Amino acid sequence: MRTHILVVDDDPHIRELLAFLLKKEGYIVIEADNGDQGSTILENEQVHLAVVDIMMPQKNGWELCKEIRKHYDIPVIMLTAKGEIEDKEKGFLSGTDDYMVKPFEPKELMFRIKALLRRYQMVSSELIRLNGTTIDRNSFEVKTGDSVLILPLKEFELLSQLASQPGRIFTREQLLQLIWGSDYEGGSRTIDVHIKRLRERFADRTDDFIITTIRGLGYKIEVQGG
Repeated sequence: MRTHILVVDDDPHIRELLAFLLKKEGYIVIEADNGDQGSTILENEQVHLAVVDIMMPQKNGWELCKEIRKHYDIPVIMLTAKGEIEDKEKGFLSGTDDYMVKPFEPKELMFRIKALLRRYQMVSSELIRLNGTTIDRNSFEVKTGDSVLILPLKEFELLSQLASQPGRIFTREQLLQLIWGSDYEGGSRTIDVHIKRLRERFADRTDDFIITTIRGLGYKIEVQGG
């Protein structure tokens, strides 16, 4: 799956430059020109890394970064004209992973983006914990207590996708595209069937999490008591 990068900056020239650089490296770029728009995109799109400007209308970069850190497990690079140490400190206190001052060296920004994506893949995406349940994306095993469950591949991918961002609603269309691919010709009923199987498999095994139906939209995983 290709990496999606969100660029949030109210300067159209910066957005254009970043989009050009990132697309050249094979990334899919999603642009927002203010913090509120960035929030909306994060709620509705799959994003793997965010490049966030600080001084923006409606919601500034510090506020957006705090929001990302609270709800999403993705790396953030703050890109800003402010180079003072107090601003950097405020950025890191907001939860940013890295900080670059404009004007920046494009090559250096690419190095930093690649390093952050590698780091997050290593520490975040391979092992997902939902209380006592562990989903291992390397071995394709799901461990609940002392038992190990090997799921059919599509069920495993569906569970992993939902569990990667607990509490986030994924629409049926998003799940179809992420797991079955955009060329899949089956309908969204496929998702409902696989969700039903997952619920049946875990009903008597664990109460660490539940898969909740959001009427008319899709599904989300909710972690219980933790």
